[in-house]
Amino acid sequence: MQDFDMVVIGSGPSGQRAAVQAAKLGKQVAVVERYELGGVSINGGTIPSKTLREAVIDLSGLRQRSLYGDSFRVKAEISAQDLLMRTGLIMQREREVVRSQLLRNHVHLVEGAARFEGPHELVVDGRDATHRLQARYVVIAVGSTPGIPPGIEVDHRAVLTSDDILSLETLPRSLTVVGAGIIGVEYATIFAALGIEVVLLDKRPSLLEMVDAELVDALTYQARALGVTLRLGEEVERLEPGAAQTVVRLKSGKRFVTEMVLISAGRVGATTGLGLDRAGVATDERGRIGVNEHYQTSVPHIYAVGDVIGFPALASTSMEQGRLAACHAFGIPATSVPALFPFGIYAIPEVAWVGSTEADLTSKGAPFETGVARYREIARGQILGDSDGMLKLIFRLDTGELLGVWVLGTHAAELVHIGQAVMALGGTLDYFITNVFNYPTLAECYKVAALDGYNKVRSLNAVPARQAAGERG
Repeated sequence: MQDFDMVVIGSGPSGQRAAVQAAKLGKQVAVVERYELGGVSINGGTIPSKTLREAVIDLSGLRQRSLYGDSFRVKAEISAQDLLMRTGLIMQREREVVRSQLLRNHVHLVEGAARFEGPHELVVDGRDATHRLQARYVVIAVGSTPGIPPGIEVDHRAVLTSDDILSLETLPRSLTVVGAGIIGVEYATIFAALGIEVVLLDKRPSLLEMVDAELVDALTYQARALGVTLRLGEEVERLEPGAAQTVVRLKSGKRFVTEMVLISAGRVGATTGLGLDRAGVATDERGRIGVNEHYQTSVPHIYAVGDVIGFPALASTSMEQGRLAACHAFGIPATSVPALFPFGIYAIPEVAWVGSTEADLTSKGAPFETGVARYREIARGQILGDSDGMLKLIFRLDTGELLGVWVLGTHAAELVHIGQAVMALGGTLDYFITNVFNYPTLAECYKVAALDGYNKVRSLNAVPARQAAGERG
């Protein structure tokens, strides 16, 4: 039996950060990983999908087509091997980074599948040996696996989950994506950029309810321009895989054929086999673990972080959760700003945001106005070949306080952090108007959008007070 101050189950972003934080505090820490270091994030989710996206954009010449014409291609025939070579290389490098960080901080690595034998006891079934660990604290950071809707069978050949993308031997001529959430939209647009016929299907009547409606409209337009066919408000009744084609039967009675089907129906906590009942920890119907504000489960010395606790299930927030959990366990004060974390959707085009939507603010009765900058107005946007991108600021009408930042287009996930910083410091529209931005940069969008918003407010202020208040003479 080996004794540790903390045992972390899982080496993804949340587990890695929890382990390193505890080790920095001088604690004896072990990380248990049943697959590859880096967890789902490096080996099946965030890193490979975003690398795949960049490979598609580079090899397809998509960014340059507005400059050189729609027929422009960097490589005429793009194969699955072209794409996966890059993802494999990046995944290997990222695994090496994780291993180096853990070993540098003297974190003990245990390979194998962990299961609880009691609230403080863990058994790890390794390839060559069984390890028994005693832990003062345990952090569950096992991540998630693809959810499969009832009645659908995944054969990993014609009907896939996102985990199967990295095993593709050939690219399909046609693809149907079932589920228009974040992952579904990302993969639908990525494959469409390769010239593959893509159908994006979802029982919900609209895309991405959490995204500001104006950006959803713009994203929908650009997705259709790539060749994505949207079938919203439709639900799959059954799939009928054949030798070369799969028949998709919808509950509405419609039928169509596709070469491959990608099931993207959310994620479930990867808690099967952990023996949580022996530790006194319960899960919900999707395998997720409930936690308090300190990421403690119903058993105070057992914490859970990352995708296994559900929303927001982002690598960035998972890292913070791991750090905060480790700090709380060992009595170290630590805070974060959960209301202001940024979101990113790595579709083509990228979408990123921080703060509120127009619909949120309208429902709350908050007076607001918007300012918008279009990439086609920005020299850097023209240089990059992105004339469809946009940046939108939402601010309080009376004070100019920044309430939301929404970006669609090239480098959106990077650009949003400027707005996040200004919001965190209580900044107003004046910050962007009075400051100077490098030229030419996409950051200049902030100044253009702020001036657009300022001009709207100035026009309103020019209206006589009684008229602005809605009074009649």
